[in-house]
Amino acid sequence: MNKPKKLPCRKRNGKQVSFDFKLSVIDEINNGRISVNYAAKKHNISRSTIQYWMEKLSNYESKDKHVNRDQEIKKLKERIEALEFIKDFQQDVIIEFEKVTGKELSKKYLPEHIANEIQRKKKKLTK
Repeated sequence: MNKPKKLPCRKRNGKQVSFDFKLSVIDEINNGRISVNYAAKKHNISRSTIQYWMEKLSNYESKDKHVNRDQEIKKLKERIEALEFIKDFQQDVIIEFEKVTGKELSKKYLPEHIANEIQRKKKKLTK
């Protein structure tokens, strides 16, 4: 009886890379530091492999960064309130500075809409 010859197993041509390496390559591409073509040449990886990693690992990244819409709106509202407080404080400092120095520098150095807002605040304070 003839024994059938065993065919050799198909060898893997690709190289084994770590999960962190894949994430770092994808992060560089997503942040615009390098292009897919440049990453492929730099790391000697095919573009299709990088595209495959991007498709597969996009779900992993989105799970980590997922923020509820209501939470995001709440954060943005808090940020707006904080910025408005800072703006009001800065305008009050400018008004006090102009009172002390007697010079109206806001009209000269600030955008027109901000200078007008400061002038309105001044009028309210003098009443």
